[in-house]
Amino acid sequence: MDVAVDGSGGVDLSRGLEQVPVLIERSSAVRTSPEFQYSPDNVEGPGCTVDPSEVTLPGCCCRSRSCCSEVCSCLQTHGQAYDSAGTLLDLSRTDSGYCSPVFECNALCTCGDTCSNRVAQRGLRLGLEVFSTRNRGWGVRTLESIPHGTFVCEYAGEVISFAEARRRQLTQRPEENNYIIAVREHAGTGSVVETFVDPAAVGNVGRFLNHCCQPNLLMVPIRVHSVVPRLALFAGRDIGAQEELTFDYSGGYSNQPPVDPPSTQSDTAVRASRTDGHQRKSCHCGANKCAQFLPLDLSVLN
Repeated sequence: MDVAVDGSGGVDLSRGLEQVPVLIERSSAVRTSPEFQYSPDNVEGPGCTVDPSEVTLPGCCCRSRSCCSEVCSCLQTHGQAYDSAGTLLDLSRTDSGYCSPVFECNALCTCGDTCSNRVAQRGLRLGLEVFSTRNRGWGVRTLESIPHGTFVCEYAGEVISFAEARRRQLTQRPEENNYIIAVREHAGTGSVVETFVDPAAVGNVGRFLNHCCQPNLLMVPIRVHSVVPRLALFAGRDIGAQEELTFDYSGGYSNQPPVDPPSTQSDTAVRASRTDGHQRKSCHCGANKCAQFLPLDLSVLN
């Protein structure tokens, strides 16, 4: 991909498309830059029936700079997700490993751009750096401290259909990385809404985030203008500067280890590495409660 140089001489992987440069570690810049098209937002991919950029949700009629739950139709319908500083409120949802969707004010809302219910849509605001890890390929670290509950970045890419997600995974070579995230939202009617996002060819800084069985980020589906959710990543705890940013690829916030994790490459380990005939990749996150293998979504493959 083409890259840009920011004012400090660092390489900006976003080519100026983000409000702050997405830097690549100087010692890593000598490596071949990852081949992909940078996009801060989701884009319509093969099989997608709804354009992610299309405004399809209703807006509020608030005239204030920031909405309040007493009068705002958005907050009254969907609840208040952030405090006045834009910090995610319902962090207790992480204890169950699942989360509820968030609805932000959108382009049809008459409130101001500084409304506290406009967070993820403002885009990247933190200094992040892509770097080369010892044994997990590329990774992302923060150049500044991040308080608990702060929006960090989006996991943006092509929004594709189930059939296309399956086709891509079945044609993927073993040595290739799988970037597809499948989000399943369970409605009160018993129906399940599925969204598949693949940033392999088109994506943002989120595509470089590594998995960890004890991550410091949590993923929350957020709807802004469209019914297609944005996959927003928030700080699950206070994060220090220079710390690597990670999330659980399975979508939860705690990936529990096996009851008896095998310490050697025994028959048990071999069986665990294969699920329904599919080879699972080893996890090298280094967490104390590492599950030993990266999450594998068989529903896309079967």
